[in-house]
Amino acid sequence: MLDTGPDLSTGLFSHIDFSNGAVAAVSGGSDSTALLLLLKQHLDKTAPSAKLLAVTIDHGLRQGSADEARTVAKLCADRDIAHRMLAWSGAKPSTGLPAAAREARYQLLASAARAEGIGLIVTGHTADDQAETVLMRRDRNDATRDEGRGLAGMAPATLHDWRDWIVRPLLGVRRDALRDFLRRQQVGWAEDPTNADEAFERTRMRAALAGEAGAQRMNDALALAARQAGDRTRLGGEAARLIERFASQPAAGLIRLDPALLGAGADRAAVYALRVLLATSGGIAFLPDQARGEALFARLKAGFLCATLSRTVVDFRRAGIFLRREMRGLPAAAATIDGAIWDGRRQITLNDAGGALLIAPFGAMAAKRLAVGRDETPPSLLRAALAAEPGWLQAVEKVGPEPDWPTSQGFAASPVVAPFARFLPSFDLAPARAVAGLIGAAPLPALPLRGPSAG
Repeated sequence: MLDTGPDLSTGLFSHIDFSNGAVAAVSGGSDSTALLLLLKQHLDKTAPSAKLLAVTIDHGLRQGSADEARTVAKLCADRDIAHRMLAWSGAKPSTGLPAAAREARYQLLASAARAEGIGLIVTGHTADDQAETVLMRRDRNDATRDEGRGLAGMAPATLHDWRDWIVRPLLGVRRDALRDFLRRQQVGWAEDPTNADEAFERTRMRAALAGEAGAQRMNDALALAARQAGDRTRLGGEAARLIERFASQPAAGLIRLDPALLGAGADRAAVYALRVLLATSGGIAFLPDQARGEALFARLKAGFLCATLSRTVVDFRRAGIFLRREMRGLPAAAATIDGAIWDGRRQITLNDAGGALLIAPFGAMAAKRLAVGRDETPPSLLRAALAAEPGWLQAVEKVGPEPDWPTSQGFAASPVVAPFARFLPSFDLAPARAVAGLIGAAPLPALPLRGPSAG
């Protein structure tokens, strides 16, 4: 049931932990303006000492955006709300502009939050936005590629860069209800002219959902999103349990799957787990295609093989099913700065953060000169995995036996859960935690939601 009553603040924020404050993303449109005022009301009543910072991002993509940011600043000053205006500077891409703008927006919001010691970003996405997103994905047949995962829509919370939570408390509220609230408050809002430009897919979908004719379609879309969100969360939980039961890491960059996984009787979850591990091993931000994952799983059931998918070599032999990064396409030797992500798989921390360091893959020759473990894992696989790991170029060229490596590296390379490293929806917390535990990635920060809204 959508909340359309006169007091929208009731129940919207009580399940969210604001102990570390909140950054509210406010563009000046109706949704984000209502979010800010409702959140201010809630914090004044329940947590008056909590820090609230409104941030407006000026993307510099159209005339009038700077004026809208100044209008938000005035509203914040009138309501005693701290406010910052940030600009997306630099060259803009000629293609993929919406995605690039979204990426820049979240980066700027996260930077503002960290600068203030705030651990939470709150956005004004509504039920209307959710329905539009789900129907656009369905019309593009996105469900075919990922078994409907995308039809869950936007998650109530998403982890950005494995450290900053983005929360969407208005996903159950219609835009009209928010505008009614603003009218009662005698507060205006800006209208983005691109919302009327039918060159944009979302604008066309918004028009299709307008009025009574689109009401049932919107309700159906929201019901679909709720069903798919539940299914995605349950599937992720099943996949996580399979990873914890059947997966191990004999060495950095090498994952072993117990062949018993193939007969565990949970093929759907096993395929999902396999796709997540393939993307992690290959350093890929997106899971491999659903159909290809199913085909690979069927081939594994048929017997031993050696195949490649998502930059990952899948080597099934008597010792187990092994996943490792293929050698093709590894980064060339290059200067790497502190905090950089190398090959989508490793976060680099320089021992001397004062400058850059030349880092390259170890390669097969250097890997051969290093000692290998003494477990049952075939030494050839240990060397192949090591060959794809990052190394300080000088150490790679002059590598000696342990313990000279890795203490001579000059940096640390921490594992990254590639498919969830940039954006981790709360639907996918279980598999992300399982993989992080498997490969030794940093633990997840606590989810700032309580109750059923958490997933």
